[in-house]
Amino acid sequence: MTRTYRWALWLVLLAVVVAMLSPIAWLVLTSLKSPAEMASFPPTWWPQEPRPANYTDAISKVNFLGATQNSLTIAFITTTLTTLSSAWVGFGFARLSAPGKKQLFVVLLATMMLPGIVTLVPTYLIFAKLHMVNTYWPWVAWGLGGSAFLIFLFRQFFAGIPREMEEAAIIDGCGYVGIFWRIFLPQSWPVIAASVILSFTGAWGDFVGPAMFLSQDSTTLAVAMASGYVNDKGLPLNNLVAAGAVMYVLPVLVLFLFMQPRFVSGFSTSGIK
Repeated sequence: MTRTYRWALWLVLLAVVVAMLSPIAWLVLTSLKSPAEMASFPPTWWPQEPRPANYTDAISKVNFLGATQNSLTIAFITTTLTTLSSAWVGFGFARLSAPGKKQLFVVLLATMMLPGIVTLVPTYLIFAKLHMVNTYWPWVAWGLGGSAFLIFLFRQFFAGIPREMEEAAIIDGCGYVGIFWRIFLPQSWPVIAASVILSFTGAWGDFVGPAMFLSQDSTTLAVAMASGYVNDKGLPLNNLVAAGAVMYVLPVLVLFLFMQPRFVSGFSTSGIK
C-alpha cells in the first residue's frame, strides 16, 4: 500500500465521518439557539447567544420524567423478555431434533419480510378484546414471542458450540434446560449484547405502538415529545424539539458505547460477516 493510497483512504474515511457526525453536531448546536435565531435566514451554524435553558424548558414543557419512566419500563420489559425467549428458541433450533424443524425455521425467517404495520390493527383488536390496552401487557406478549432475527443470531451462535460440551453435560445428568442455562447462555454474551442493544433501541424509539396502546397520561417519551413541543398555534418549537432529541438519544448512546465491543463480536460470531 503506497503512501498516496493511504492518504486517499484516510481522506475518504474522514469525509464519511464528517458527513455522519454533521447532523448530530447540528442537532446539539440547534438545541442551544433561541427561537429568533432558529427563524433567521440564512441559518447560522454556531449559536450567537447559547441558551442552555432550552433543556430545562424541554423538561418542563411535557411530563418528561414520567414519560421517561414509561419508556424505560417498556424498554426493560421488551429487552429482557425478547432476549431470553429468542435465546431459548434459538437453542431449540440449534440443538434439539424434531420433525419439520428446518421447515419451521424457514417459516420463521420468512416472517421478517412481513412489515409490522400490516399486523398492527389486528393486534390492537386482539389486545382490546383482552382488555390489555393502556397496560404493559402487550409488550410482555411481544417480548415472550421473541424476534425472528435474534432467534437467527442465537441459533447461529449455538450451532458453533462443540457437541462434546453438550454430551459431557448429559453424561453428568444435566437436562437440556440446565445445559441452556449453565453452558450455552453464559457463553453467548456477544449475542446477548447484540440482542440487548437491538431490542432496547427498537423499544425506546417505538412511536406507533405506544401511541396506539397507551393513553396520553401514561405514554412514552417519543409520543410526549411529538405532541408536546408545540406553541399555541400548533407550530413546532424547534429549539425545544432539538433539546429534547439530544436528551432522548443519550440512553441509547450510553448503552451502545458500553456494549459496543460485544455488540460487534456478536455479529461476527453469528455467521453475519
